[in-house]
Amino acid sequence: MNGVELFLLGRTLMKIGEEALPEPPGGTGRYAGSTRLVLVVASDIADHPDTAVGEIAARTGLPQSQVSSAVARLNEAGSVHTAPDPADRRRLLVRQADEVSERVAQVRAAGIDEALIAALGSDEPRRLRQVTEALDVLARNFLSPSGTPGPRRGDTVPSSE
Repeated sequence: MNGVELFLLGRTLMKIGEEALPEPPGGTGRYAGSTRLVLVVASDIADHPDTAVGEIAARTGLPQSQVSSAVARLNEAGSVHTAPDPADRRRLLVRQADEVSERVAQVRAAGIDEALIAALGSDEPRRLRQVTEALDVLARNFLSPSGTPGPRRGDTVPSSE
């Protein structure tokens, strides 16, 4: 695999992930492209609790207006909480919610089998199991325990049989 193939694989996996997410509330159909934006912001908040919108914008390279919009959506879904910064009451600090909201639980519980079957064009159990196991290995090596980017320390890659 080369860098271009890895990049294209990453984009394909993102699309499959979007397909695996449950429909947004209100039956408005699939998510708009803003789903990636919200997930990037949520990931940054998970890695940097008690952070300001401007700091998220600086770390992610996203415009502050888009970060504010994403934080508002996450707050509405019960995924994050905002509070005034004690050092500067004009700023809001954002952190993950202590309790998982019903909507967040629904999104996290969404399975990927249907989206993988559609992407593979096959429901052959052996092939589906192989792909799912490969994704599990990648997740263990490239996602933190909170599900955000970053290697997990102490995890080992299972040996191939």
